[in-house]
Amino acid sequence: MTRKREGEVASRSTVRDVAAMAGVSASTVSRVLGGVYPVSASTRGRVMRAVSALDYVADARARAIAGMGTPTLAFCLDDITGPSFALMAHGVEREASRLGHLCLVCGTEGDVGRELDFIETMRAQRAAAVILVGGGTDTPEYRERTGRIADALAAAGSRLVLCGRPPLAPDVPVTVIEYDNESGARALCVHVLAQGHRRILFLGGEPGHTTAQGRERGYAAALRSRGIEPDPALHLAGDFTRDAGYRLMRTALAERLEFTAVIAATDMVAAGALTALHEAGLDVPGDVSLAGYDDIPFARDLHPALTTVHVPYEELGRLAVRTVLGRTPDAPNEHLLLGTRVVVRASVAPPAPGRG
Repeated sequence: MTRKREGEVASRSTVRDVAAMAGVSASTVSRVLGGVYPVSASTRGRVMRAVSALDYVADARARAIAGMGTPTLAFCLDDITGPSFALMAHGVEREASRLGHLCLVCGTEGDVGRELDFIETMRAQRAAAVILVGGGTDTPEYRERTGRIADALAAAGSRLVLCGRPPLAPDVPVTVIEYDNESGARALCVHVLAQGHRRILFLGGEPGHTTAQGRERGYAAALRSRGIEPDPALHLAGDFTRDAGYRLMRTALAERLEFTAVIAATDMVAAGALTALHEAGLDVPGDVSLAGYDDIPFARDLHPALTTVHVPYEELGRLAVRTVLGRTPDAPNEHLLLGTRVVVRASVAPPAPGRG
């Protein structure tokens, strides 16, 4: 048996090792070390004793201070398989590589604890920035937690970047890179209305999700601009996936809702809805017009090609990297807004005579 060299335990210790020794979860260890979430004094004591025994924090700091390896940028998102997220990740990775930085990507699947684990690891290793991507639920708890994260990263010489997430208070050290979500949805709905549609079904978007809320507001504002009050029956909520679009469209057809056009919260939702319409024997756009949002690459390859809103996801990723690496320590908070545009394809047409 080969004996471990002195200090080898410390070099190999992980946050999960600390958690096991302290009898707590890895998320709790990250909260104690990062100072981004309150924990009891007894729990903090157990964690710090385990940290001391394993020399976990000292080892991570030593590696960071020594400057070993390539400077790092961290990119954290809910779903690494989502096409829009993948485009943004591509932009981050390409720009980080061009500027000589390593890019680390973490998919959290909506797990706040996992997000905190990742952020704490990046803070300890002195990552140049942590980029959080995608909407969320804008609550006081979210703002407090994210503000603590921003402060902890700033204290370690790092920076929090929010891409497509709500901005925080003006005094919180954070960079915000957004796109004009609401205006994009409004312009899309105005285009559908201009074809003569009045009963427009809105599919997808979980209640309280900031991205969904922006798109819903744009849809409603466009209707009201034409003197049409949005009908709650024509808004079916769900997540942003293809399966949700398929399921929601089947529900709308089974309930015999009256509509001549559909605006889906994402292109993935639109793809599922398109399949359900085809299975029901309905022609798009002859019987029902259909539009999406995001302009992900396969939108042009659907049959018919999908009218949608183009979001410059890759440029968002590139801009996030350029902005955070180009800032000076005493620079004020950045809040940048990119535009969106409607891409007109074959899936929207005037309603059949008498069905407007």
